[in-house]
Order: sequence, then C-alpha cells, then structure tokens
Amino acid sequence: MTASPSLLIAGCGDVGSRLARRALALGWRVHGLRRQVEALPAGVLPVAADLGEAARPAAWPHGELDYLVYCAAATRYDEAGYRLAYVDGLARVLDWLAQAGQRPRRLLFVSSSGVYGQQGGEWIDEVSPAEAGDMSSVVMREAERLALGSGHPASVVRLTGIYGPGRNWLLNQVREGQWALAQPPVFTNRIHAEDAAGLLACLLEAEQRGAALDDCYLGVDDEPAALHEVVEWLRGRLDVAERAAEAGMRRSGSKRCSNARARGLGWVPQYPSYREGYAAVLADEG
Repeated sequence: MTASPSLLIAGCGDVGSRLARRALALGWRVHGLRRQVEALPAGVLPVAADLGEAARPAAWPHGELDYLVYCAAATRYDEAGYRLAYVDGLARVLDWLAQAGQRPRRLLFVSSSGVYGQQGGEWIDEVSPAEAGDMSSVVMREAERLALGSGHPASVVRLTGIYGPGRNWLLNQVREGQWALAQPPVFTNRIHAEDAAGLLACLLEAEQRGAALDDCYLGVDDEPAALHEVVEWLRGRLDVAERAAEAGMRRSGSKRCSNARARGLGWVPQYPSYREGYAAVLADEG
C-alpha cells in the first residue's frame, strides 16, 4: 500500500490553510509551519516556528517529506521585512531540510506578479520580462532565484492581487467613496484566495501523477479588468452614491496576466472574474 504524500506548508496563513484543507481532503499528511499554530486548520500537524530564528523547530517533521510549499508573507513592508520573509526565511527552511536529510519531490515558492513592471496594459505570461525595479520586486526575484537554485525541483507561482474573505482593502476604499479614472485604463489582475490555493493544489496533484512542471506559473483569474470597471461594479453592488472629491485610486503598473499555462495543467478557477469572486465575498458578509 502506497503511503500518503507528506506536505509541509511553510507560512501556513490564509492561502496556506486553504491549501492544507484541500490536501487533507485527499488524505495527505500535512504539516503547517507558523508562529501561532493554534490558528491552523484541524488535522494539520503543527510546526511552531519563527522564520527569524536559526534553530530548527522542535516539531520539524521526521522522515521523508514529499512536498514543500513556501508561502510566507511579510509582516513589515520595508526591505528588512521583505528580506526576512522571502529570502532569509526560505534559506532557513532549506537549511532545515538539509539538516533533516530531506529532499522533497517539489518545492513551490509563492511569489507575486508584482515582479512584472509593465505599464502599458500589455498581455504578459511566464516568459515576459520580470524587471520591476521597486524594492519588494527586487527582493522577491532574489527569493525566486534562491528557490529555483536550491537543488530541489522547484516552481515559482506568481500570484496576482489576492482577495477574499478578510481581505477588504478595495471594498473599504469603495465604501469610503474612492473611485478611479476611466482614462487611461489601468488594467489590474486578481485571484480569489480559494483559487490561489486551488492552483497550488493542482500543481502538487499534477506532480504527484507524474506531470512535468514548468519552473514558473502565473496565478490569475480569466479576466484582467480595468480598475475603473471593477470599482464602478462594486459601487453599484454596494449602493455607494457618494464620490470623493478626487480620484484617489491609482496604480503604478498596468498589465494583463495570462493563466494559459496553469489552465494547460487542468486548473480552472472557481471564480473566473472579479464579478463572481466579489459576489461571493459580499454574500458571505450578508
């Protein structure tokens, strides 16, 4: 009888917990690494750890570890905070793997589409230049290179703007009367948190059945949309009539991300556009 695959999710927060529930439903053995392990979903084996500390956690998994998903999130938004979360934290987890003599079949590193600096509304995919020069993007690209050069089979998953329950920044802005200019259109990209977890699960399942994975995937829904369009749709759904004196919503980038590579593996987003996704978020709010 074949043993169930084992998975360690390092940085098991919102998306990681959603992934954990999916893996548990498949009968996988799931370890969740985070500081507050009491927040882990039921059934996840807790690994209490601070990625800022060098010592390997006492609850580090024993034996073989089939898969590692690294999806930590920065809690400080300066360079030191980003470097701790994405570069130094990943380096520590890789070191802990080496100490335990573990060689996962696949490492998934959760990155961001912010590494793309395109501003002209052009369509981009995984082979488009990723040359954004802001601090967070430079650090994230360094972390991507660390993952891909780790000696473990690895894929980078560049998620676009994640939204879902508890991620209310845009909804709050709209409720406060903020709006966006229609011209020139600023294209935005997003993915519901459940679909982000679903993509990670799809990649793991594809590898489990022997599919050859690429080194990079974009996590995005089917329909990039202009910020103005999204905001006006939300204004209608929220019945917000007032507008702030000036258009306060602006974005520095403008690009349209393609999910063709992920769809080629069989992944299908549950929420194909912002309309279905935000409708579900608002329904949950009651």
